Amino acid sequence: MSDAKTLLKEFLGSIRDPEKASSLFAEDGAFEMPFFVSLGLPNRFEGREGVKGLLATVLEYYPDFEFKDEDITVLIDTPDQVFAEYAAHATAAATGRLAHHLFMGRLVAKNGQITLLREGLNTVAAASALLGGGVHDLPEPTDEVHAF
Repeated sequence: MSDAKTLLKEFLGSIRDPEKASSLFAEDGAFEMPFFVSLGLPNRFEGREGVKGLLATVLEYYPDFEFKDEDITVLIDTPDQVFAEYAAHATAAATGRLAHHLFMGRLVAKNGQITLLREGLNTVAAASALLGGGVHDLPEPTDEVHAF
C-alpha cells in the first residue's frame, strides 16, 4: 500500500497523463486549489472525473506542463500526510509566455489512495502567463475567505 509521499511523487510524475494521475485518488477524493478563486475559477474538484478534468485543462493551458524530480522538495512526511513544494516551468499556449509556477501542497492518503490534495500556487504568475493583459485582466477581488 502506498504512503502519502509515494502517492504525491506518483501523482506529480504522471501529471501529463490525467487518466493515470486521477486514478491515484479515492472515489470520493478531492483536489483543492483555494487561490483559484482569485482568478475567477472553481477551486474544488471532486472525484476522479473532476481531477481528470482539471488536469486535462491544465495541459490545454500549458502543453509542456510537467514536474521534474529535482524540482520537488518534501518538507513534512508521515505515512498518511505529506507537505511539499514543487515547481513547474511551462509555456502558456494562449500567450507563449513562460511561467515558473511554485506550488505548495498537502496530500492526505488513506488505504493507499489520495483523499485530499490541497495546493497553493502563485496566481499572479498564472495570470501573467495566461491572460493577454496579464494581471490587468484579472476579475475584481472577491470575499476569498469564504471560498475556503
